[in-house]
Amino acid sequence: MRSNSLIEKDRAHYFHPVVPIRAHEKRGVTVMQSGKGVFLTDSEGNELLDGFAGLWCVNAGYGHENVVAAATEQMQRLPYATGYFHFGSEPAIELAAKLAELSPGDLDHVFFTLGGSDAVDTVIRMVRYYFNARGESSKKHFIALEKGYHGSSSNGAGLTALPVFHDKFDLPMQWQHHIASPYPYRNEAASSDEEIIAQGVANLKAKVAELGAENTAAFIMELVQGSGGVIVPPEGYAKAMQDTCRELGILFIVDEVITGFGRTGPMFGCEHEGLTPDFLTTAKGLTSGYAPMGAVFVSDAIYQAIADAAPEGVPFGHGFTYSGHPVSAAVALEVIKLYEGGMIENSKKVGAYFEQQLKTLLDHPVVGEVRAKGLLAAIEIVSNKETKAKPAKDKNVAGRLATAGYENGVIFRAFADDVIGLAPPICITEAEVDLLITRLRATLDTILDVEG
Repeated sequence: MRSNSLIEKDRAHYFHPVVPIRAHEKRGVTVMQSGKGVFLTDSEGNELLDGFAGLWCVNAGYGHENVVAAATEQMQRLPYATGYFHFGSEPAIELAAKLAELSPGDLDHVFFTLGGSDAVDTVIRMVRYYFNARGESSKKHFIALEKGYHGSSSNGAGLTALPVFHDKFDLPMQWQHHIASPYPYRNEAASSDEEIIAQGVANLKAKVAELGAENTAAFIMELVQGSGGVIVPPEGYAKAMQDTCRELGILFIVDEVITGFGRTGPMFGCEHEGLTPDFLTTAKGLTSGYAPMGAVFVSDAIYQAIADAAPEGVPFGHGFTYSGHPVSAAVALEVIKLYEGGMIENSKKVGAYFEQQLKTLLDHPVVGEVRAKGLLAAIEIVSNKETKAKPAKDKNVAGRLATAGYENGVIFRAFADDVIGLAPPICITEAEVDLLITRLRATLDTILDVEG
């Protein structure tokens, strides 16, 4: 009865994010009750391997009592402290220092947000402030990649390049632009890594030339395009785009909301190519999803310019009530201990095994491509391997995969464009990877009729 009551209350009152609203009302909610390690249990008692870490965020896995204890202790001692008016709290200060220590380049200053979307909005505001302070007030235009995701807030959703986040929202805005995704599997104009990298550089240069370098503020990219289908650019792509930004005199922003905190192996994805962006956004794995928090890393040069811009005594006019929330900060500090205490190394080791085992699915009749970067991966479904033809829309691949996966005891992201997204907690073991692969294969076997 309790489960049925929750379903009815949800149907009547809970406005869910990113679902087909009427379809959700008809279907009803799936209620999760508990979690431990890489497994979740729903209200019906079904145990499921969480192959998506909640929403790419529960990097450390579920049920860490030390994290719960840290949150409890902080909540008992000081449940809230503002960052306004020169106030702060010990965990927020310690976390800022720790993140600066871990960050690439000279990203020595940390502005706390509630999540990834408002981290991107924060960067947009800081970029505008920075260029206005420098007397370059014409630099307003931002460039992002097609299939990119940079949140669903009023500004960030325009930099996101997925149609559902634009339709009927009056987005993107006139200062928001997109260039082609590298998308190696479906890149018709370039095939080799070198060609894809050259294409990306050429596209960025062409867009800046079209807008005018004097009018272009920044380029933003994910190191792996998450919600666009877990698209993994070739090694060297991000570095080439960074170098091009420097050459063109525009800022380089890296969105590591998904790739940060061990998801692709190292603490930050920037480490793969030695990147030193001007801004870096994080969230999700920062607290392993145990509490809401995001962060913007700001380079020292940008910070100093912003700090010097306002007349003495005039505040920097941006902030949130819950910036640097002490409980979230305490959680993040404890989670980082887990990462540094062995999970980063586990991610590197098991991530390599995960990539290897995923490739065994390439023999499946409906699998066109497997792509991965550590414990972040995708399986692209096709109806014809040779032509890479996509299944007919009436086959309802995404819906059927999600249902079959749940029945087989595994949760993943079933993207609408026939892609399975995977991001298991980085505490996953090789034995659990094997179980994940077995359950994925059984799930794929349920859509053999799409082949043709």
